[in-house]
Amino acid sequence: MSIIADYPSFSSARDHLKDVLDATEVGVSVSVARQGNVSVVVPLDRLRDYFFRTVSPRISIFTEKSLTVALMVDRPFAAEGVNLESALADLILILREYAADWDTRLKDAPNHQQYWALVQLVKYSTDEQLLEWFESGGE
Repeated sequence: MSIIADYPSFSSARDHLKDVLDATEVGVSVSVARQGNVSVVVPLDRLRDYFFRTVSPRISIFTEKSLTVALMVDRPFAAEGVNLESALADLILILREYAADWDTRLKDAPNHQQYWALVQLVKYSTDEQLLEWFESGGE
């Protein structure tokens, strides 16, 4: 059984691009088929909110030799700073660098594919939103 797309071809979506964007403005997701693949245009705020709620930051904070360490449990991300604020700011920088690397070279590596949702959350969040996610986001 194949999935029925709102727009069965790229050409039809392109011809109705205003309608596609108008639909997403009011919160409706729109699907577009192209060469057997179906993609979805989703309102960014809803996608980001979904990742905010479903991707857990799992951050552990501890002090070691007068440095504050922020470690993402079960993920290869850790940062340190002279205080909590600087450690979390460094963690945001590390996550942003990782997201850029993920898009250019890591997305196809088997040991990095699991971080797709995390990368999307990082890419589409401000630093303030990521700090909020560190504090209260996730499962």
